[in-house]
Amino acid sequence: MKKALVGVLTPVSLISANAQPKRPVSPGIIDLPTLEARRVQLPNGWSLTPVGTSLPLGDLPLNIAVSRTGKYAAITNNGQSVQSIQLMDTRAGRQLDSVEIGIAWGGIAFTADEKSLYVSGGNDNWIIKYSIKNGKLVNDDTIRMGERMSGKVSPTGIAIDDRRQLLYVVTKENNSLYVIGLRDGKVVRQLPLSSEGYTCLLSPDKKELYVSEWGSRMIAVYNTESNVFTDSVAVGDHPNDLCLSENGQYLYVANALDNSVSVVDIKGRKVLETLNAALYPESRGRQYDQWRGAERGREDAVCGGCGQ
Repeated sequence: MKKALVGVLTPVSLISANAQPKRPVSPGIIDLPTLEARRVQLPNGWSLTPVGTSLPLGDLPLNIAVSRTGKYAAITNNGQSVQSIQLMDTRAGRQLDSVEIGIAWGGIAFTADEKSLYVSGGNDNWIIKYSIKNGKLVNDDTIRMGERMSGKVSPTGIAIDDRRQLLYVVTKENNSLYVIGLRDGKVVRQLPLSSEGYTCLLSPDKKELYVSEWGSRMIAVYNTESNVFTDSVAVGDHPNDLCLSENGQYLYVANALDNSVSVVDIKGRKVLETLNAALYPESRGRQYDQWRGAERGREDAVCGGCGQ
């Protein structure tokens, strides 16, 4: 009986196994061979396997701005060759336009209505306003902050308060925060920073502005209602890029010379933890600002030393 039972079960098992359909790949999930084909080797010997669609960029892309609804993405390319601003259609996954810019440095931001894009002009000492018309970038206006190529201002990061029609600009040559009216392009006020400014970021309610002071180990907190710096938070060495969690409770700070990311409790004005983004435990100075904190709670996404 036992022998007969084995003889019956074995063919049934084989038929069942052979008849089982191949599991389909879920939408949005990339199979391993496709992922391996996309592997990109970095100069440091490491490699990346991007899971999404890749689009070609220019020389040294320093920053990416995404419009309010996610319709557009804009990239500022600030390398030694041709410097440019690219406009992407994120839904179609294609480039809409690319315009050459004399000099640029990091700062780039859309207005809330997605009709305009403001770009930092670096050592040209101006902010360029582009209108977005039929998917093209049209140079619409220039906000001059100093004599061109004088090297005395050099705007870097920018942030826009659409409701109050104000543009916040930090600089790396005269170490300042500028508040500029968007309606007339005039400087409303200029406040000193303790060192070179890298970028700035408004809180969700627009009541505070966080400034990364590139030449120090500090994030300065500016009150946009009283128009004064009210606080600061000690972070890692050479803080540069900033990102807020979706709930506005946490500020993520990339620290270039520490190869780390400081996770700041906004309300408590203190660092909760420091994330090591180095390739190796003791390495320093490889991270630039290629990271983005996830915009949900405390989840993080860090790229340290991506070919730098």
